[in-house]
This record gives sequence, C-alpha cells and structure tokens, in this order.
Amino acid sequence: MADIEADYVIVGAGSAGCVVANRLSADPSVRVALLEAGGPDRSPWIHIPVGYFKTMNNPAFDWRYRTEPDPGLNGRQLDWPRGKVLGGSSSLNGLLYVRGQPEDYDRWAQMGARGWAWPEVLPLFKRAEDQERGADEHHGAGGPLSVSDPRISRAICDEWVAAAQAAGHKFNPDCNGETQEGVGYFQLTVRNGRRCSAATAYLRPARGRENLRIVTRAQAEKVEIEDGRATAVVWRDAGGRLHRARAHAEVILASGAIGSPQLLMLSGVGEGAHLQEHGIPVIRDCADVGRNLQDHLQARLVLKCNSPTLNDEVRSLANKARIALRYALFRSGPMTMAASLAFGFLKTADHLATPDIQFHIQPWSADSPGEGVHPFSAFTVSVCQLRPESRGEIRLRSPSATAHPTIRPNYLATETDRRTIVAGIRMARDIAREAPLKAHISEEFRPGAAVESDAALLDWARNSATTIYHPAGTCRMGSDEGAVTDARLRVRGVTGLRVADCSIMPEIVSGNTNAPAIMIGEKVSDMLVEDRRAGAARR
Repeated sequence: MADIEADYVIVGAGSAGCVVANRLSADPSVRVALLEAGGPDRSPWIHIPVGYFKTMNNPAFDWRYRTEPDPGLNGRQLDWPRGKVLGGSSSLNGLLYVRGQPEDYDRWAQMGARGWAWPEVLPLFKRAEDQERGADEHHGAGGPLSVSDPRISRAICDEWVAAAQAAGHKFNPDCNGETQEGVGYFQLTVRNGRRCSAATAYLRPARGRENLRIVTRAQAEKVEIEDGRATAVVWRDAGGRLHRARAHAEVILASGAIGSPQLLMLSGVGEGAHLQEHGIPVIRDCADVGRNLQDHLQARLVLKCNSPTLNDEVRSLANKARIALRYALFRSGPMTMAASLAFGFLKTADHLATPDIQFHIQPWSADSPGEGVHPFSAFTVSVCQLRPESRGEIRLRSPSATAHPTIRPNYLATETDRRTIVAGIRMARDIAREAPLKAHISEEFRPGAAVESDAALLDWARNSATTIYHPAGTCRMGSDEGAVTDARLRVRGVTGLRVADCSIMPEIVSGNTNAPAIMIGEKVSDMLVEDRRAGAARR
C-alpha cells in the first residue's frame, strides 16, 4: 500500500473541494492532497455550456445514482446525476448562479449554525465572484468564479417574462441582489462563452503548486480513525490497488450529499445498528448521518407553440452545423445556453414572507437531457418548490465503497409540499393565459387541459415530476448533540475530520445549490486557516 503524506487530505474535487484545495495550498508551507473518484475534466463537452446534454447520465462523468421506488411519486425511481470528474457536479450542471434567500442563512444560524447568518456569508459569496456587471454591495469582482449574463435570448422567454408581469409579478434584474422575488433572467457561471466550473475557477490556477497533489480515479474506501482521530484516507486506484493518504492535520470530506454520508458510514460513523448490519465497527454512533435528505422536485409543464422554438432550430443537421460554427467563431448562440434562460421566484400565498416557488423557463422541451428535443415547437415551464418539508435518507446498500447507497428522497410526503406543487402548477397556467404569451401557445401538452382538479394535478406531478439535482442535508450541522457536524463543520466525536459540501445544510437553500456549495468551500477554508494559525500560536 503506497502512501501519500499531506497536512490536509480532501476527498472530492467538486464545487467545495476545489475551493478548499486552492485556498489551503495558497500557503506554500501547507501540503494538500485532493482525491477525486472521477477523471480529468478534459472533455470539450464539459466546457461547452450546453454540454450537459452529453455529460449527464454518461458514466464517464456521472455517478449515475438512482433512487429507490418513492411512494410520493407513485413508486417511480428517479435518476440522480452527480458529477464524477474534476469539478464534480459543477462540471455538468445547468450553470445557473443562484445563492438562495438571505433568510435561508439566517434560519441556519437560528438553528444553531453560529457564524452562518447572511451578513457573515455574503462576504464569502462576494469574494468568490467575478461579476460581469461589476462589484456593488451585493456582488464581488475579481474572484475566481465568473458570473455573466446569457449570450442568447429567445422570444418565448421574453414573452413569458412579460406575461408574468402582466399577471402582477414584478421584474427583477438580479435574483441575487436586494431581493430574490420577481421574474427576470438568470446569470450563469460562464466565462467567455465557456463553462466556469469549480475546477476551472479554483483548480486550474493552483495546478502548478508543488504543495498540491491532485489524484484522479481515486475511489475513497474509508477514513481511518485511530483513538478518535482521523489519520488517513484509504483509496483504491483504477487498477484496484489500495493506497493510503495520510493527513497530519485534517481530513475534509467534500463528496456531496450522497458521497459524504456514505463515506462516514463506511468509516464507522453513523447509526450504530445500521453499521453493525453491514459488519462495520462503530466508532461514533450518530443516527443523523444520511438522514435529513432534502431535494428540489420539479414538475415540468410543456406548452406547444404556434411559432418556432429551439426545438425547431436544432432539428436539422444544417442548423446544428450553423450553431456549432457560430459557437466556434464567436462563443455565442444556442451552445452557450444554460439549463434555463428566465426565472420566476414567486409566492403561492400572500401570507408568505418570501417566495416558495421557483420557475425555470426553457425555450425548448424534452423528456430529459440527452434524449433529444420533442418533434414539435414547444417550451418548458419548470415548477420547483423551494423549501420542501419532506425528508428522506441515504443508507448503505453494502459495506463496499463501490456499491451505490440506497437513496430514499421521500418526495411529497407532507401536505404543505403537495399543496405547494399544485399551487405552483396553477400559477404557471395563470401566467400562460396572459398576453403576450397566450397568443403563442397552441396547446398545453403536459399535463394537458383535461388535468384540472387538485387531485388530478397532484397525481400528474407524482407520475411525472423529477429531481432538479439539488440533494442536501445528509450531514447537517448544528449545535445539538444529534447534529453530524458542529458549526465549524467538524464531525462530532471525531477529531481532525470535517465535512464541506451541501450535505451540511440544516435546510436546503431556496434556489440552485452550486453557488452555496462554493460559498461553503470558502467558509471552511477560512476555518481551517484560522484553526491552523491558532494551533501554531499555542505551540
């Protein structure tokens, strides 16, 4: 078993892991090892914004997780794409830059996550950001992560935004600004027409550092814990050989809301009875490891149009060639498109303090990315509940690190969740009846005009809704003894071990999760540097 020696060993080169690797290795006296189960991010499809059509569900880049049959979805199973490549899910996501609501982070602090209130995390968002519009009180410029406006527009999205305003919703030029509420256009993690993944933003500038070792195709097997302290990560290379990465200071798990709880359980940290079922010695009995699973569910309305949409543009080989040439020459056009162009952050009830529904407006329609667009003119309105009450869990399927864990999201398990998704679908229909949009809609293809009652709409959602790829919460932080980590992301009961990814969220944020994951990486980096300096001062 060959060894790597480092001060810090990071498991997972995703959105947060890349940040931590960059920030820690900025000190040349600190040795950092970054282990990534996937391969390098060399494929051009990773860097072309619309490449998510090619990378999702592709085993070269995607873990290709799949849920267990879910009662809330009438027993359906869902594919859960997660990045297995440098950059993690930031290398194959929809490129949308959304922070969530300030109130999300204030709630974290109220739940015991001291230091995570909005005034404390906003500077980290700003530090990470290179905002195309320039710096202001809400945004930063000059940071590693490029945030830019779309290089493509489509009339059907403009008409949706206009119709939403006609329905009484205000225009919002920046959902990450003073308020999230309103309708407008997404900003993207794109730099000069190319994806700005966490690997591009944070790893690429750091690759030449002698004190940073990046190891790809390194499947973590477990964290070795001796006398209550994390001392090393055992990992297996592509040829099946075992290795050990020794951590003289700390191990940081940044493997995401599925990978991090799985690795904790494989290492003996989890619900004792569950670990014993799989023959794993219990080091720290913590029932909440893998629990508190949350995700955003989306119901996708498809509206047929009497005028061309992107579906028509990409149907012929000649058009595809023209689109590719435009991208090659000018880095513009449909190949720069994110998963959605327009947004709506709206309230389904007047008494709500903040939006509880997010709309993603896409100038195309398909059953899923990678399957190709529908053979007719149409666009998509995705209805996503922002703060689901339902909670699921991750559990081991076997004691093998290569066996995917069981994923039980438990969607639509509460009355609030069921009522909200139906209200969001009705709101989408109301907007579609407003001018100028209604003149361009020939038919509601899905769910269809015949699906009208609340019960029928809920059943349609159960039969068709899918993940919007935002798992979170499975290693929640907090001040209570049941929390997996404390507010400094240290695993309770184990010294020298932290978790830094979306699994630490006590509650999922009200929006897409990539920007918050990068902020979490910035936050834990500061904590690690502070603790290192404090330790040096004591010595």
